Amino acid sequence: MPLLEASVLTHYLCPDPARVVGMMGMNMKTSVAIEKAVPVADPDEVRSEFRNAMARMAAAVSIVTTNGPAGMAGFAATAVCSVTDSPPTLLVCLNRTASVHPAVTENGVLCVNVLSEGHQDLSRLFGGKTPVAERFAAAAWSELSTGSPALEDALVSFDCRIVHRADGGTHDILMCEVDTIRLRDGGQGLIYFDRAYHPAG
Repeated sequence: MPLLEASVLTHYLCPDPARVVGMMGMNMKTSVAIEKAVPVADPDEVRSEFRNAMARMAAAVSIVTTNGPAGMAGFAATAVCSVTDSPPTLLVCLNRTASVHPAVTENGVLCVNVLSEGHQDLSRLFGGKTPVAERFAAAAWSELSTGSPALEDALVSFDCRIVHRADGGTHDILMCEVDTIRLRDGGQGLIYFDRAYHPAG
């Protein structure tokens, strides 16, 4: 639209063009104020807040083990959940920087051993920097179908094959199809809540 026509149109719609300019200026100032009011998130603060929030989410504690050509390894985990029962499949999240990552992913098999309330010390061993041999020497183990160590007195052991691996940022998301289940009668589960162990129930 030519400049003259635009000026005439503005005058026709609003007899006071100065009012239009004033309103535009007010909107620009409001926009600037809103932009200044929105804080720029600090990544470290976001991570800290997220971790503090997740600490309030109670979760069952398991020890995930593997054995095969890449060696034997195991770690304590709470990031384990059911995916489907057809076929029976679990999801396990594994940090790519974890020392056990190469063994788990190269072996392609793992066993999820769900802990009972009496396994707090064992969980601490598998959650720290304890050498592999010392970790496994602290409990009795056997093998099911994949060869991954199955904890003798676990509430339940899910012996699995990794059928898919997805990118989860800093973690690998492992889809694990269950080959064998060994279930123990009785016992109370172990949960981790607010950065501490608690009996389930």
